[in-house]
Amino acid sequence: MGDPIMSAAILAVTGASTAAAAAMANAVKASGAIIRLEPEEFAKVLSRTTEPLIVISPSGFKKKKTQYLLSWKGFIFHSISTEQMSFPKDAEIITAKKIWIPS
Repeated sequence: MGDPIMSAAILAVTGASTAAAAAMANAVKASGAIIRLEPEEFAKVLSRTTEPLIVISPSGFKKKKTQYLLSWKGFIFHSISTEQMSFPKDAEIITAKKIWIPS
């Protein structure tokens, strides 16, 4: 016979990790397909859009970088760059505190 308290603790941890995995799977389903692109490819997609909505999030401690999100034709495009990207004049920019992409 095992320790009932230890067994309960193991079940609680297992249940928590299962719940976390399910939450991540639901986040991916809710967000749709997220396509990670190099900055050059992201710029190519951006050039095809009209009146794009772009979410940016500056981050990094020693090496500054910026994350970019763009929704187009049902997909979400994501890129990270150490160089600032330029945007079309008709772009709407939202600066987010943080961008989290489920892995």
